[in-house]
Amino acid sequence: QVQLVESGGGLVQAGGSLRLSCAASGRTFTSMGWFRQVPGKERESVAADSWSGGTTYYADSVKGRFTIDRDNAQNIVYLQMSSLKPEDTAVYYCAASVRIIGTPNPARYEYWGQGTQVTVSS
Repeated sequence: QVQLVESGGGLVQAGGSLRLSCAASGRTFTSMGWFRQVPGKERESVAADSWSGGTTYYADSVKGRFTIDRDNAQNIVYLQMSSLKPEDTAVYYCAASVRIIGTPNPARYEYWGQGTQVTVSS
């Protein structure tokens, strides 16, 4: 049974940092991704990475501020978020695939976590 368990969300002031974690289990994954969604808008890709590390994607809005990385031994994927802005406020989701390599397209991911709220105050 596949499980993706996110943690690390919360409330932070603009300019601050947070690190999200996603503990993955149940399958051997080829790619992991982080996505976010605000009410009334489509889910958007934030960052994606092949499990082997060869292909990495970042949305333009987070380049230079967010970093996706992995602890392969623990099967944990992280999203380090720095210089946070109020527009980064959203529910952040971890997703995993056993087929694709590092794509930012959310429709290509088979497994999803429950989401964690990130709120950035101005």
